[in-house]
Formats: sequence, structure tokens, C-alpha cells
Amino acid sequence: MDCGDIRQYIPQRTPIQMVDRLTDIKDDGAETSFIVREDTYFVDENGRLTEPGLIEHIAQSASALAGYKAVAAGAVHPPIGYIGEVKKFRCYRCPLVGDELHTTITMGAEVDGVTIITGETQVDGKVMAATQMKIFMAGK
Repeated sequence: MDCGDIRQYIPQRTPIQMVDRLTDIKDDGAETSFIVREDTYFVDENGRLTEPGLIEHIAQSASALAGYKAVAAGAVHPPIGYIGEVKKFRCYRCPLVGDELHTTITMGAEVDGVTIITGETQVDGKVMAATQMKIFMAGK
């Protein structure tokens, strides 16, 4: 599935943009991909994407789904979201520059503009990180 230019769905831009493609969409979830680059904001001096970078990537993956749905409903600009809470974060390995992240997002309940999401990031079929987050969508 090709959803076109990811920049129409997320507000972030290089060097903090951490989603390259929206690869699949379901009613309550999506899949994204991102190739870790040397100039990515959250890459450390050892060429590893840090834990905060993994959290940001998962949040941006959720943002890509929200943006896709908003644009499909007629919005001109993607919504802006903020991480409200990170729960149950587990990092099993920090990806390296050149690794392609594949992330699955599932959207849960939404109350007063706050949505609970779960996300899992893999590289070559191996889980790198998993978490649950509360995302606040501005303007909702």
C-alpha cells in the first residue's frame, strides 16, 4: 500500500521526522516504516537510535494514522499530538543507523482528545521496543 508523501500526514520534518512511510492502514491500527539515518536527531555517538527516539518514532507512527484519517476526512493539515504518558515501555535493543524499523500501532479508547495507543517496533522480525502511550490531540 502506498499512501503517498508521509509529510501530508505528520507535522514533523527532518531531522526529527521519524516515519518514512505509512505501509498499511486498518480501522484501529496502522503499520509504518523508517530507516534510521545518521542525521536523525535521536541517534547517539555510537550510531544507535536511543530509547527516547524509539518512543518518538512510535508516537509519530500513531500521528501518521491520525493524520491519514484527518486528511481523508477533508483536513488540510495533520493534527498535532503530544505524548501525555508512556506506560509499559520495553526496549530490547536500540536499532543502528541503516536499520529499517517496522512499527505496528493499535489505537484504543479516546476520551476528551486523549487516545491510548499501543505500539511495537521490529527490525528484521525482531522486536526492538514495545509500549503503551496516551496521546493528546490538540484542538480536539
